[in-house]
Amino acid sequence: MKKYVPGLLLCLILAIPAWYLGKLIPVVGGPVFAILLGMAVAPFLTGKEKIRPGIAFTSKKILQYAVILLGFGMNLSTVLQKGRQSLPIIAATITTSLMIAYILFRKLKVPEKSAILIGIGSSICGGSAIAATAPVIDADDNEIAQAISVIFLFNIAAALLFPALGTALGLSNEGFGLFAGTAINDTSSVTAAASAWDGIYKSNTLEAATIVKLTRTLAIIPITLFLALYRARNEQKNSREKLGLGKIFPFFVLYFLLASIITTVLHLPNSMTGHIKELSKFFIILAMAAIGTNTNLPKLLKTGKKPMILGFCCWVGISVVSLTLQVVLGIW
Repeated sequence: MKKYVPGLLLCLILAIPAWYLGKLIPVVGGPVFAILLGMAVAPFLTGKEKIRPGIAFTSKKILQYAVILLGFGMNLSTVLQKGRQSLPIIAATITTSLMIAYILFRKLKVPEKSAILIGIGSSICGGSAIAATAPVIDADDNEIAQAISVIFLFNIAAALLFPALGTALGLSNEGFGLFAGTAINDTSSVTAAASAWDGIYKSNTLEAATIVKLTRTLAIIPITLFLALYRARNEQKNSREKLGLGKIFPFFVLYFLLASIITTVLHLPNSMTGHIKELSKFFIILAMAAIGTNTNLPKLLKTGKKPMILGFCCWVGISVVSLTLQVVLGIW
């Protein structure tokens, strides 16, 4: 473990202010601040051989631990019971986002892993989905940073625009809760938009939107398992060596599911799961700080136009499908 300490300490030094900044400006979020701080200090780092093992450990393993801990905040019975109405809309928006990402990956020649991360991040739960998917597809730090940056931009736009859009469209409180929960990527932005709506209309939309958002998070499990099997099959074709079970199954996703089952069966109190969720968020921030130090900013800026277009199209597509299905299902 000694070889990990220097890099881990550096990431911790960056993560603590990023965590506080995320609390201060939740619509931006700690992960974005962590990436920015990591990129800011990267040119000044010396003795990179000493810190590289710890940074690699943090960006890979700590990220997986964060996803596992996220499971303790998921009471499956509560989420499925209260979020059941939103399941058709969630399934449709996820399918829409992934189809758009695939089409633009082919048409715009967006790098495959960036397209996957942006498509899944847009459709499921932003940074958490990217954190869960990145190790499965073996995405590098530049691809992760790029996907987080794209998701961040449209999170901000949604948090600012959606309450006004919902008012202009005449959405009910229930309708806006479904709209925010299915069409906004990250939990912090869902919270910001729903809180703004509650402030305008004195409603209790925040709770409903959050439950819909948590229901979306469950899609991490089947999608990451599918990607793992797809990648394993492709690697099997290109390699004569037989792949081990560890190459086929992303065990950390199964541990995420196990953590959710434990919370559901044992009825763990919010006083306990709340602290575990905060630790999960901090681990993600810690990993993003590590990723920031390994991010090539000039390359990120040079290659960012097409991923940004892809993210925008996913965002618009999800929003349109969410609103259209509300009309079809008679919820609006």
